[in-house]
Amino acid sequence: MQRNYRLTIAYDGSRYFGWEHQPDQITIQGTLEEAFMAAFSCDFPEIQGAGRTDAGVHARQMCANVWLDLASSISVEEMREALNQHLPEDIRILRVQIAAAGFHARYSAVGKTYEYSCYVGEVHRVFGRKYVYDLTKQYETKPDLAAMQEAAKILMGKHDYAAFCKNASSYESTVRVIDEITIGYDDKEPGLLRMRFHGTGFMRNMVRILAGTLICVGYGKMTVEDVAIALEARDRDLAGYTAPPQGLCLLEVDYS
Repeated sequence: MQRNYRLTIAYDGSRYFGWEHQPDQITIQGTLEEAFMAAFSCDFPEIQGAGRTDAGVHARQMCANVWLDLASSISVEEMREALNQHLPEDIRILRVQIAAAGFHARYSAVGKTYEYSCYVGEVHRVFGRKYVYDLTKQYETKPDLAAMQEAAKILMGKHDYAAFCKNASSYESTVRVIDEITIGYDDKEPGLLRMRFHGTGFMRNMVRILAGTLICVGYGKMTVEDVAIALEARDRDLAGYTAPPQGLCLLEVDYS
């Protein structure tokens, strides 16, 4: 009998071309598909992810679901261990659960939390450098945190974010809700600046463009008023640049 399995997955996206399966490219979804077929000798599994992280982006708790016809004697713990044995070290199944028939990792999601990390210390990072955007390579000073926080207030709420996504015309609607943006330095790691975004959903490159825009404000390349104008005009050319992928991590997906 087929069951709907819910997977919680962590991955280092450094060497992957994003989540979504692509021919002739190594992706998270494609690597998971291969692990399922190797572990359970099953047909090609249709794995549904909660989102499509870009190439080079990481996740601490990505959610996915897959329908499989496995022996009832196989526990979810055994399933997790079998999959992890066939996965590379930069992808791990954290948890396997049997989900309700109506659960869909993408369409059942009600919110997501992303975090974008920058480093603005005096010396380049050695450890953890693959997971931050090192601003010390471009700037000699720290950004104006107060200005970034003021711009973040403008970006929160229910808005048309056409200016802050890639290929806005490909979406039926570019209206989204961002209910929280927090910006601050990590207490335990001096120089590590974190921007956390929570909302109902995010479009392609959206968090990276928001992060790039806030960085531009922090270094005086854009004003708070410029952000408001870009948002109102829905013009991608008026927003900031797309921050590089290595600083971005999907932290959590919310379900009701």
